[in-house]
Amino acid sequence: MEHVYIKPGTPRLNGKVERSHLTDKREFYQLLEYKNDVDIEEKLKEWENFYNFYRPHRSLQGKTPYQALMDKVALIKYV
Repeated sequence: MEHVYIKPGTPRLNGKVERSHLTDKREFYQLLEYKNDVDIEEKLKEWENFYNFYRPHRSLQGKTPYQALMDKVALIKYV
């Protein structure tokens, strides 16, 4: 996983990052069996795919991040 820094002087971004870490911890990392999980990169790719394309998000009114993005793209096309 690539580490990306937030912009200096933008503490409002920390909340989103911290919430993301909490979700990852609760729904991904706690389910791993570290002794036997030698393919963690593959499992992380699967988790990211599930999270972005299949997992509904309450903050997005039950849509997936992909669905929310497509809604925004559709709005831009009509503007």
